[in-house]
Amino acid sequence: MIPLPEPARLRAADLAAVGLEGLRGRPLRAMLSALGIAIGVAAMVGLVGISTVSKAGLMAEIRELGTNMLSVQPGTTITGDDSELPIAAEGMVARIPGVEGVSAVGLVSDATVRRNDRISAATTSGVAVQAARTDLLKAVRGTVRSGAFLNAATSRYPSVVLGSNAARALGVDRAGGHVYIAGQWFLVTGVLDTVKLAPEIDRSALIGWSYATRLGFDGHATTLYERSTNKTVKSVQEVLAATVNPENPEEVKVSRPSDALTAEAAAAAAFNALFFGLGAVSLLAGGVGIANIMVISVLERRNEIGLRRSLGATRGQIRLQFLTESVTLSALGGAAGVLLGLVVCFGFAGYKGWPLVMPGQAITGGALAAVVIGAVAGLYPARRAARLNPTEALTTT
Repeated sequence: MIPLPEPARLRAADLAAVGLEGLRGRPLRAMLSALGIAIGVAAMVGLVGISTVSKAGLMAEIRELGTNMLSVQPGTTITGDDSELPIAAEGMVARIPGVEGVSAVGLVSDATVRRNDRISAATTSGVAVQAARTDLLKAVRGTVRSGAFLNAATSRYPSVVLGSNAARALGVDRAGGHVYIAGQWFLVTGVLDTVKLAPEIDRSALIGWSYATRLGFDGHATTLYERSTNKTVKSVQEVLAATVNPENPEEVKVSRPSDALTAEAAAAAAFNALFFGLGAVSLLAGGVGIANIMVISVLERRNEIGLRRSLGATRGQIRLQFLTESVTLSALGGAAGVLLGLVVCFGFAGYKGWPLVMPGQAITGGALAAVVIGAVAGLYPARRAARLNPTEALTTT
């Protein structure tokens, strides 16, 4: 009995060449099939990347602005009425050990600001008039976009500094013009950039503390801004309410503005799971598309499969051929998706001026998911191709 020859072994290089042959023969179909995987991976990398960059940018802002600022505002009395901060509150806070500085603003309740005297007094554009200390910007670490902030000279005259939102609402983009406050013309000496730790300042028109008394300001601060050393900020926070109002500390609200930014950064990170889910849905749709294309490919290439089987190719080699084709197709889509996602991520970071942070988990997860989905999608078509009878495959037209 003549022994049957052993089947030829298929080297890795030959397997790759055979597997890629189907892709080279139908480039447009291959590109469209890989597009679904590319979109899924790009969504995963891009969305998670934007979330990662946003978190890094927020954390950088927090480090720059500092976490050692506390704000103090009046709360409510036991009867539900609005309370007031004592006039001496600033001086009492300044004497707390570890306090490096304290500043304040106070609402001028009877004053409104308008672009000119032709506008109705009822049209305030949501801008509040507040008395401000000259050292306010140092406490909140704000910056002036145009002009200069209030100083010892300008704070004694009808001069005003506009917060970023207030300037936008009033149609003022630079210092030098005038606005109408409480029946008087005020010179705009400065326009501020956005103040991250004190967003209420963005919506305010700031006038000198001493001049504000001429407009009915009673001298009670509505918000204190206090800076401590990093080591003492917690201990200061514990005694701040009792120091401001020893008789009724429960009527004082103490907050740490940087906590809001930290919570925002945590929220951005929490969305990563959602973004992964969105990308996974797109990847699944892409995998279904690849499986469909591979089934069609098996039906179209029955003669090729029959010829290869007649020439000695084993069922396992046929399976590997189509699995290689499916995984390669998916991997190419995954690579294109990773590149597209990184372009979106880096473009967003450059536009915002935030640190360029690589979304490593999204890149690795997206690439691995693409390969796994390609293998799963090609499993059934590969087994179907391997089960074809060589004689029947060759006689099929």
